[in-house]
Amino acid sequence: MSDSVYKIIELVGTSDTSWEDAAKKAVEVAGKSLRDLRIAEVVTLDTKIENNKVVGYRAKLRLSFKYEPGR
Repeated sequence: MSDSVYKIIELVGTSDTSWEDAAKKAVEVAGKSLRDLRIAEVVTLDTKIENNKVVGYRAKLRLSFKYEPGR
């Protein structure tokens, strides 16, 4: 393993269909502005409920990427 430094941020992805889709969306959107994504750790999963039915899914992720100051 080479010497590197990584930054970790938390993001919440949402989806009308599944937790997996919510997590995937969070990573894909983050990838548009962050470079060199490394690991996404699922922290929590929850659902939105309306009229006693699940209507949405949320996935909170810790996302790490290579930290390069000054870039």
